[in-house]
Amino acid sequence: MKSENSKKYAENRHLSIRDIALIGAMVAVIEVCKMVMAPLPNIELTSFWVILFTLFFGWKMVFVIPVFILIEGCVYGFGLWWIMYLYAWPLLALFTYMNRKKETLLFWSLTSATFGLLFGAMCAIPYFFIGWVDGGIAVGLRTAFTWWVAGIPWDITHAIGNFALMLVLFRPMRRIMEKIRY
Repeated sequence: MKSENSKKYAENRHLSIRDIALIGAMVAVIEVCKMVMAPLPNIELTSFWVILFTLFFGWKMVFVIPVFILIEGCVYGFGLWWIMYLYAWPLLALFTYMNRKKETLLFWSLTSATFGLLFGAMCAIPYFFIGWVDGGIAVGLRTAFTWWVAGIPWDITHAIGNFALMLVLFRPMRRIMEKIRY
């Protein structure tokens, strides 16, 4: 016979109809915010929502992020940038989940800023492999490094935007999320 704790754990690991609707709503919020913010260069709310949703809904983000990435590919096309999304957003969710007990605004603002600053470096990884296939490890490193360095001004903008948005929105949205959490 299962203990009471293992029953609760098992119940929490299944998706209900409500969970499926919640996942759809989270994807919609991320996608709509991304489209609304698209005219601003490297200013986005996706990082904010991935962090906040991971903090509140934990493992359910395992479903949200792939759906978001798939929709992005369908809307904007499945280019090289899309491959980068396959690991960048899950890494942010994983880091957030591993640090979910931290509650300080500064920690989450710095996390979001750091993610924005490192986004270009993470996105340079496929260029390493492209260069490597074309001319070996040295060419791969040079290709990835050049691509990353060329984008540093955009990464700085990304980091500043992420920091500011998290700093301004985290507390009010956290209060709202605490009220509506089921």
